[in-house]
Amino acid sequence: MNRWLGVGLAAVLAAMTLTLAATGRLGLYLNPDSTWFAVAMAVVVLIGAILTFALPLGAEDEHGHDHGTHRRRPIGAAVTAIGGIAASVLVLTALVTPPASLSAELAMSRDIDAPPLFAGADAVALATTGDTASFGVGEWATVFATSTNPDAYDGDPVTLTGFVTPGDTSFDLTRLVITHCVIDAQPASIPVEAGEAAPDTGQWVEITGTVRASADGQLSIVAESIERIDEPGDPYEY
Repeated sequence: MNRWLGVGLAAVLAAMTLTLAATGRLGLYLNPDSTWFAVAMAVVVLIGAILTFALPLGAEDEHGHDHGTHRRRPIGAAVTAIGGIAASVLVLTALVTPPASLSAELAMSRDIDAPPLFAGADAVALATTGDTASFGVGEWATVFATSTNPDAYDGDPVTLTGFVTPGDTSFDLTRLVITHCVIDAQPASIPVEAGEAAPDTGQWVEITGTVRASADGQLSIVAESIERIDEPGDPYEY
């Protein structure tokens, strides 16, 4: 049991990491910039697991002197067994569950109606130069939330991809932005004004339109076209 809990579960997780990397699906869990580190650590774990399993069963517990007086208490053994079963179920469930991106429902549950934390002055400064062609939903969400001169962006053309969430205008265009992995995923949303009925919540769309500043200084995207699309292979921004 001890060997399975320690080395066995670690080896299973390492093998799963390498499989996801080989099939191009590790990006559903990690920032691509961290892929090399995750793969390297998985290789180290697997090598260690192979060396450990090469030892005779129980050899890792031998220290060259008698521990016969130190018996495992029944309660401790029961706790170890319960923990082992729980950990095994968790790891094996992760192993057989198909990889999937985080849902629109999760994005809405994490939306606290606050400016994004993953970007700041750099995005706003770049936007003032008009160099916004590479901006995603995350950068525009920062600009929309923190700009002190909304008129500077009025008329900027945009083509953006995201999924639909409810908003104060027609709907919000949303993406999940991750820094390291999906655990720290944060939603970024920008309001969209459309001349047609809003697509269903969670529907992925590509929007072409223009940034507009209202009389009270609020920014939004006026959509010229809304194309319903399938979820992209890389559903996050970084």
